[in-house]
Amino acid sequence: MQTEEPTALETALARVGDRWSLLVIDALLDGPRRFNELQSAVAGIATNVLAQRLRHLGGVGIVLARPYSTRPVRYEYELTRGGHELAGALRLLAHWGTTQTGADAPTHDACGSSLDARWYCPTCEDVVDESHASTIHYI
Repeated sequence: MQTEEPTALETALARVGDRWSLLVIDALLDGPRRFNELQSAVAGIATNVLAQRLRHLGGVGIVLARPYSTRPVRYEYELTRGGHELAGALRLLAHWGTTQTGADAPTHDACGSSLDARWYCPTCEDVVDESHASTIHYI
């Protein structure tokens, strides 16, 4: 029996599909942080959970650990290029969260308008919305 290849969403979820991993990635979007800084930035995360998530994210190529001390060995953590590419996905998820909770949406500093996250085709210069969902294909 032949098994089906995992979908793009299944693959993504296997790499970063838990609450703590997403929050760690979000905390690293502003730049590198040390372990204690990450623990402070991600409210409520236990040290063992943070250590496990950092190992996992490092193993899948999303986080890079750079030693800053050798005695004892201590690391500073930063996102790889692939990790930074998750910023858009986190913004979409956060946007969805604002629509579900009634929280304030992010605003554009220049004019103060609420921002709206959308799919955009740069070739056609079209916004692709839910009415076009059947025409979206993942390659």
